[in-house]
Amino acid sequence: MKELIEQMLSELGEDPSREGLLRTPARVEKSLTELTRGYHQEVAEVVGQGVFNEDFSEMVLVKGIEFYSMCEHHMLPFFGKAHVAYIPDGRILGLSKIPRIVDMFARRLQVQERMTAQIADAILEVLAPKGVGVVISASHLCMMARGVQKQGSHTVTSSMQGVFRDDARTRTEFLDLVRSDGHG
Repeated sequence: MKELIEQMLSELGEDPSREGLLRTPARVEKSLTELTRGYHQEVAEVVGQGVFNEDFSEMVLVKGIEFYSMCEHHMLPFFGKAHVAYIPDGRILGLSKIPRIVDMFARRLQVQERMTAQIADAILEVLAPKGVGVVISASHLCMMARGVQKQGSHTVTSSMQGVFRDDARTRTEFLDLVRSDGHG
């Protein structure tokens, strides 16, 4: 990958042998490897032993999960917060597993719409809950730094499955909780 990055620097009109760029190919390779580590992870590996039998049937919500991803169209970062909820049906997921699932899908070349659905689908697959709701709000550098250059814009996507899709009261409760500060 380093040779490709050196070539890219040359194509951009830079001198890859100048002092400030000497170690750039190695840094970029390391950065891209970290930013795309989700390709080398599977849901089962990320969840591990984090599923527990529990007679709990109320909504579980983990909100404000920070994530960083890369737009597959421009290979520029997008970042924001994910809010993930589910209603258990005899099994719960260790709370730290939800941000790990978010990170696994975020650390790939992505579009926000697919990432939102992948997170919901993964939780459905692992738990078979009564429902799953995922809302993601993100800022995209491909919209902020190039193209339309709209720095204050945010993109919001959602995936509602099971009772979150079929029951308006459950969906409303979820969305109200996402909007609240959660400390009341």
